Order: sequence, then C-alpha cells, then structure tokens
Amino acid sequence: MLTNAIAGRFSATRSAAVVTRNARAMQTGPSAWLLVLAGLVEPLFYLLSIGLGVGSLISKDIVYRGHEVSYPDFVAPAMLATSAMTAAFSTTTFAFFAKLRQSKVYEAVLVTPVRPREVAVAEVVWSAIRGTVYCGLFLIAMVLLDTVPVGWALLAFPASVLAVVAFAAIGLAASTLMRGWHDFDALTTAQMALFLFSGTFSPAEDYPVPAQILVELTPLYHAVELIRRICIGDLAPQLLWNAGYLVAATGLCLVFAARRIHTIVYD
Repeated sequence: MLTNAIAGRFSATRSAAVVTRNARAMQTGPSAWLLVLAGLVEPLFYLLSIGLGVGSLISKDIVYRGHEVSYPDFVAPAMLATSAMTAAFSTTTFAFFAKLRQSKVYEAVLVTPVRPREVAVAEVVWSAIRGTVYCGLFLIAMVLLDTVPVGWALLAFPASVLAVVAFAAIGLAASTLMRGWHDFDALTTAQMALFLFSGTFSPAEDYPVPAQILVELTPLYHAVELIRRICIGDLAPQLLWNAGYLVAATGLCLVFAARRIHTIVYD
C-alpha cells in the first residue's frame, strides 16, 4: 500500500528542508555556477545560429496567429521554452536518478518524517529555482538582441517559470520509470524530438494535419505557444488553455512521481 505517499498532511517545512539539502550539496561542488549556466548555452547558441544567423537570410516575415513577425522574433521565444525544458530536465532526470537509484540519498531521507510527495515537491521547487536563473538570463539576452520588448519580457518571465515547473514534474515522473542509465537514451531522443517538432522553427500549422494534432498534444508545444504569444503581445484566450495544460501536467506528474518514489524506496 502507498500509505506514506497519500496519507497525512503535506509539510512545506519538510519539503523546504530537502530543497536546502540540495542547495548545500550544490554549493560543495567546485563548478556549481558552471552547472547552472551550462543549460543556458545550448538554446542560446541555437538562437544565435538559427534565429539570427539563418533568420538574416529570411527577408520575409512569418505570419503567426495573424501577426507578421520576423524570424528571429519567432524563434527566440521557442528557444526560451527550450531553455526552460533543458533547465528542468537537467535537475530532475539524470541528477535525480543518481540520488534515487545509485547514491540512495532518498533511502536515508525517507527514514525521517519526510514523505515521498514532499520529496517530489522539493525536487520540482529546486528545479524551478535553478530554472528561474536560466530563464531570467535568457530573457535578458532576448531583450539585448532586440527580439522582445522589455514589457513583454517581464510578462513572459512567469510563463517561462511555469514551463520549468511543468517540465520538472514531467522529468521527475519519467526518471522514476528508468531502470538504468541506458533507459535515458529514449528520454534524450524524446527531448530532441520535442525540440525539433513543437512549432519551434516553423508554425505547427505548416505540418500535415495528423502531425499537427500529435504536436499539439506535447508539453513543449504548449510552452512555446504560451511564451511566444506573450512575447509578441498576443494575449488571446488560448493562453489559458496552454497554461492550464502545463498546470495539469504538473499536478498529474507530481502525484505519479510521489507514488513511484514510494514504490522504489519502500518496496
């Protein structure tokens, strides 16, 4: 039975203690800030090479949701969403799997009054803290590159943090299903597919209808749509659907991850 995972009252204090433990563990590393910045580099390189590099060769604006936007302005918000995904997955996949399966950190933690769901929430919160740094720095880069006005960048920031939280929960749930390091090959492939085919480099409406329907079911598509619409100043009601999708994914994956953590540690 999953009594420890579903019974009793949730304690924010116990979750905060786990977050503090993660922060202290990170501070003991010699390259802590390099780890924080590493996840920012890849999407920023894509923005510079494809958004600005290839974008300079595309003279015609892209029509997106009735708005004409330049290619760099179209790609940059998608790179921000990708940065949010990368930041979240870097914490809640490989790093979490190592603590759960190899170093057995949570076997010791769960001997204390801390419950699996408090561990799950703590890992998502810790990922959100790191992801906030990623997204903030990326938005500053977007403003400096003149791909988004400052006002819309400020509004896009909480949307990017929501994307981090959603992908943190998704990554956490996925990592609890991994049996060994070889299983991460499938996760890496899925992450690359999301990156390439979530309306990142061209509107999803350009895809064949079956592919478009499939793309619109993916979390990165909703993160891209949410952030991109805000960045171009299109505050359409559709934003509520995109945000609601990410919130629902967060809740479902958190519950699933907590149950899986209980099963792995106690069974």
